[in-house]
Amino acid sequence: MDWNNIENMDPNLLVGIVNTALRNHFASLEDLCKSHDVDREALCRALAAEDYEYLPEANQFR
Repeated sequence: MDWNNIENMDPNLLVGIVNTALRNHFASLEDLCKSHDVDREALCRALAAEDYEYLPEANQFR
């Protein structure tokens, strides 16, 4: 997975990849972003294009 290309990925595919990574490897979105050197705001913006929002209590985008 090329984490530097998130803004060009299909948001519906990206949400699945991100949610799987969050579920299996990271306690928070911040941990995922730090580990992969991803701009949190850019990731949230890319997913917001399809109305996905990060829910910290669930540690996933919905």
